[in-house]
Amino acid sequence: MLNKLSGIPLLSASVNVGIVDGTEAQPHSRPYMVSIRGNGLHVCGGFLISDEYVMTAAHCNEKFIYLNRNEILTVVAGVHDFSSRSENPVKIQVKSYNKHPDYNTDKNKPSKADLMILKLEGKVQLQNKMIETIPIPTKPNQINANTRCSVAGWGYLTNKGPVSKTLMEADVYIKNNTYCANQWGIEYIASQMICVDGKGGSCDGDSGGPLVCGNTAVGVTAFSSKTCNDPNLPNVYIDISKFDQWIKSIQNA
Repeated sequence: MLNKLSGIPLLSASVNVGIVDGTEAQPHSRPYMVSIRGNGLHVCGGFLISDEYVMTAAHCNEKFIYLNRNEILTVVAGVHDFSSRSENPVKIQVKSYNKHPDYNTDKNKPSKADLMILKLEGKVQLQNKMIETIPIPTKPNQINANTRCSVAGWGYLTNKGPVSKTLMEADVYIKNNTYCANQWGIEYIASQMICVDGKGGSCDGDSGGPLVCGNTAVGVTAFSSKTCNDPNLPNVYIDISKFDQWIKSIQNA
């Protein structure tokens, strides 16, 4: 997740966020979650939208380049505890990176269209309860304020660490766009973003993870405040439903 501070001009940002003030998820209760790794290290979260495509955040690409320009990324599915020797996760290389063409890398401007779809080298074998896809919206929609949703990831447990070895989760609640825009100013683009708050929230280490409402991934982790869980600056996610045509074009290419 991209951490930001509100104001004009835009201020400093810290890339990649995870879960603070959350609880450990029941092992493999979120079989769509994947760990995206470079040099063997967890870089970003993501989620399976089909057996050969993973959705994540476009700004994760900057982290991949920072690690190693020649590194072949690996997606790890079916994992809960990074330190466990009893798990048997599936590892598959990334074939291609598809960033949304409107994604803006200028840190002095709002982060538009922060979406990326990874095509895998081959189809991952879906395994009941261990590795599964999650539905995404098929047309633009609006989620009502106060809807209870959830986020998950392997990121920092507190601001600046430590990171979690097990998948963590937290409940969050959708806020209305007026509130989000008032809190974030020009950094919040109401036409393509969702903001949430709750007891727990995203922090460094889980960019690209999903915002899940019901059984559907409705958002992709985008940015938060520098302190990860600031009650005055709600966490922000890219609204997947607003990009349905682009997503279909990638999958049908």
